[in-house]
Amino acid sequence: MIYSTTEIIPGREISESVGVVTGNVVQAKHIGRDLMAGLKSIVGGEIRGYTEMLNEARDIAISRMVESAEQKNADAIVGIRFTTSSIMDGSSEILVFGTAVKLR
Repeated sequence: MIYSTTEIIPGREISESVGVVTGNVVQAKHIGRDLMAGLKSIVGGEIRGYTEMLNEARDIAISRMVESAEQKNADAIVGIRFTTSSIMDGSSEILVFGTAVKLR
């Protein structure tokens, strides 16, 4: 599956839009990452545990979006965007969305 943040796929022509597709995941922190984050906030720097957690969550959300596009028999997804939000204390949602299309 081809997916892109642009509205086109270079070298390909979009023949049909088959609808909006989404993928999301709500990820919660765990105590080990919280302890390390607390220590890191004192000295500064990247909190790698959270970076890894968000990278994993982003990959899951993309995978779910691609699955949704495949269910619609799409060839590609264009115009994808990411958004995050806090669901409750200690957890966040990552949402990815785009337009599923058929290509010539």
